[in-house]
Amino acid sequence: MQWIIFMLLLFISSVEMLTQNRWKKQVSAGLLENCTGCVLCSEDNGCITCHHRLFLLIWRDGIRQYGMCVHTCPPGYFGVRGLEVNRCTKCRSPSCESCFSRDFCMKCKDKFYLHKGQCFRQCPPSTAAQPGTRECQERCEPGPWSEWSACTHEGRTCGCKWGVETRVREVPGAAREEGGSCPALLETRKCRMRKHCPGEKSEPKNKGKKRQKKTKTEPHVGT
Repeated sequence: MQWIIFMLLLFISSVEMLTQNRWKKQVSAGLLENCTGCVLCSEDNGCITCHHRLFLLIWRDGIRQYGMCVHTCPPGYFGVRGLEVNRCTKCRSPSCESCFSRDFCMKCKDKFYLHKGQCFRQCPPSTAAQPGTRECQERCEPGPWSEWSACTHEGRTCGCKWGVETRVREVPGAAREEGGSCPALLETRKCRMRKHCPGEKSEPKNKGKKRQKKTKTEPHVGT
């Protein structure tokens, strides 16, 4: 009886060992796929170090940590190259799709707008949402108009009948740098100039007529 029980236990133990070995082979096969590009790979944690051109991407599943070597970091991460290993570092903001550093976003996820490296559901005051680029653009609010300039024509302020005068207004530096769409910042209008400049002698209007009349009245001297 004891011999039968012993043989039964031995059979059960053999089945368990066979099952475990099969499971380990399946896990090893899966890990080999995840170890592509690895220099050092662990059965429990995947890639530990990568070839120098690849990035090491690490993610967590509960308390476990896994590594994978990738050519480019996935959305929500940015690549940092180092002397020993290149790593994919996660963006700090969960609404950021791609970032330049942990705290500076370059592109936001859907339903968010980018403004100065941050992602917002609604654009801050004094900015306008741009649906095409999903960015918040500074509103261009020009200051007051300046006084009209002197009336000039080709750099002269007199000596012509008509000239042009201009006035301008400025916008804040932030809106100008952001490339905001601004209204007109310069206006011109036609103006009347002084036809004669100070110090110039004006020729009488009837002077030329008198000369012509005098020439006509001179008698013709015959030979």
